[in-house]
Amino acid sequence: MGLVERRVRLAHPEEIDPGWNPRAPELAYACNAVSLLMPYAEPYFVASVRRVIPDLEPELAATATAFCAQEARHHGEHRRFNDRMATSFRGIGRLEGWMARTYGWLGRTRSARFNLAFAAGSETIAFSIARWAERHHRRLFDDVDPAVAALFLWHLAEEVEHKSVAFDVYQHVDGSKRRYAAATVLTFAILAWFTVLSVLTLMAGTGRWRSPVAWCRLVASAFSLAFVTLPDMAVSMMPGHHPDDLVDPEWLVTWLRYFDPATGTVPLLEPSVPPGLSEPPAAA
Repeated sequence: MGLVERRVRLAHPEEIDPGWNPRAPELAYACNAVSLLMPYAEPYFVASVRRVIPDLEPELAATATAFCAQEARHHGEHRRFNDRMATSFRGIGRLEGWMARTYGWLGRTRSARFNLAFAAGSETIAFSIARWAERHHRRLFDDVDPAVAALFLWHLAEEVEHKSVAFDVYQHVDGSKRRYAAATVLTFAILAWFTVLSVLTLMAGTGRWRSPVAWCRLVASAFSLAFVTLPDMAVSMMPGHHPDDLVDPEWLVTWLRYFDPATGTVPLLEPSVPPGLSEPPAAA
């Protein structure tokens, strides 16, 4: 499996409106909630994997090192995005403090094997979110600032690319399905909890909580996402399962091939181009 570290450079505006999706700001709030978690969750995943790299076989060690580099790039760009969003909306500091304490506590108090199982389960969930996002990419990213769309699409595409790495590392170190199942349920609960808290905070702070349409769209999207994510989680807990058994979202996989290492840019979303990308999209 050949993973590469893409040195992506995104030109975010100095201030980012938390409701950056003009058609459905509440969906932007949900994406923001995930972005807020990244500077705390992904360093925890990286530390969990990096700790055992010396014990891995050379090929898996090299792949795990590349995985850590990709994840570090993700949370760095999300940190920049979050900081710019905070200039427009200052009510998220307390949420970030809770997130930092949660993942810090996990890293300090859980065993290395549990932390690896947590990382593997989190990557399964991230892959499922990518599958769902591909199906709904127009609703999520049409008429959105290109750098914002590129941030989330790049991250999701690389989650697809390295979907099996944390799982393979966990299998090499431990492989207990019981531990994996417990860690996966816990990571899903933490993700859901902080997403709800973040969305409620943003909805209240921007006055969107008064909109019945916004709530209907949020609930419908939550059920739609759960319909994809929960079955993938259940399948991943079965004996003999490997992430490679799950079908990759073709549109995201193809989209990522247009990354330009010379400029550090990634493709813009081009809804008019069908899955398969018969022509190269523009660059961000």
